[in-house]
Amino acid sequence: MIWGVSQAAPMRRVHVKGDLQLFDKGYASGGFLADSKIDGKISSGPQQQWFTRNTDMGLWVGGNWNMMFVGVNGAPAENWPELPYTTIAATPTVREKPYLALKGKEFIVCIPALRQNSTGPEWLTGNKPGKTLSLNKFYIAHPGTDNAATINLALSKGKNLLLTPGRYFLESSLKVTKPGTIVMGTGLATLIPVNGNAAVEIADIEGVTVSGITIDAGKKFSEKLFEVGKPGSAKSHTGNPVFLYDIFFRVGGPAEGSASACLVINSSDVFVDHVWLWRADHGNGVGWDKNRCANGLIVNGNNVTIYGLFNEHFQEYQTLWNGENGRVYFYQSEMPYDPPSVDAWKHNGTFGYASYKVSDKVKNHDAWGIGIYNVFYDAPVIVDNAIETPPHLENRIHNKIIFWLNGNKESVVRSIINGKGGQIDVNNRKAVMK
Repeated sequence: MIWGVSQAAPMRRVHVKGDLQLFDKGYASGGFLADSKIDGKISSGPQQQWFTRNTDMGLWVGGNWNMMFVGVNGAPAENWPELPYTTIAATPTVREKPYLALKGKEFIVCIPALRQNSTGPEWLTGNKPGKTLSLNKFYIAHPGTDNAATINLALSKGKNLLLTPGRYFLESSLKVTKPGTIVMGTGLATLIPVNGNAAVEIADIEGVTVSGITIDAGKKFSEKLFEVGKPGSAKSHTGNPVFLYDIFFRVGGPAEGSASACLVINSSDVFVDHVWLWRADHGNGVGWDKNRCANGLIVNGNNVTIYGLFNEHFQEYQTLWNGENGRVYFYQSEMPYDPPSVDAWKHNGTFGYASYKVSDKVKNHDAWGIGIYNVFYDAPVIVDNAIETPPHLENRIHNKIIFWLNGNKESVVRSIINGKGGQIDVNNRKAVMK
């Protein structure tokens, strides 16, 4: 089977009775695989990076820059940096993404149970799903017919939400205020705020699940596109956390749009299982002064975990982490292509912005499998650090690679983390640290 994909094209709950090839006769920049079984070998070929979670595989072959495996049976042994593999034996905590199934002639929604220290796909364990719901528990929304008012009315009455494929232009945000609410997108249902609002706002509540949606920034500037909890949220949700799955953001690309940040997480104990945040580097409405957006991700909550974080081209920090006890398993990021000058991308005496920024006040943070790349086309941009953390956390950012892909031949990234690690430029394109 050929699955030659880039970001925002996850494979889940698939049994491949043979080999799986992650490329199609050319370069590839993926990717995400979870809750699957591959009887044969997986060949990554020219894939730059790949994240695999809770999967059984016969064999993995290949690897360029950053391949990560969490809870994968058959994963290659870690031998970084000699080989680009980061391997963690078990997934600490996960709930697999809800899915539609047929029971007789009726569609139901299956919500798998929370698992601790798990390996392999959930559906091979013999465990029944945590629960199942009839579709009559869902409000089924349709583009062109439904808007924020009709959807919010259903949510306020305790309905779950199933978004059918298409584009939803939202005059106000979708407000999730009931614990345990399930929001499912199908066919990459796309939400577009039109009045400078957010697309989705989740209260500081437990057990919410949001999956399978794309959010495009609207032409009117939004402070944020998706928010979990309000600033200052302090409740604990360890027993029944919020989960976000396959959430994709675009600022520009389909059309001109702008925001301050795409995803802001204020609540604690949130899990994100695959997110792609993209300030467009091509398409419609693209330019340094057109598709404005400072940050892809801001995390203010504590105990937030992300499996598979893809975050690209924003105009300041791609990722800004202010909360305690954060954990990131796999990070892929490209800095913005289009800073117009060296001076345009400086702040407080620092050249450029780190892609991955852990705030100075943070005491505890861990991350594994970090890949950061640059292509500065328009100017000889200088970046002091690809990663910035408080000094005491430097050794808790594990297995790091930076790569000079292309661009202005005078552009340079001076270090991997906090002034340490090799410089990359046109003559030395790759630097790696444990």
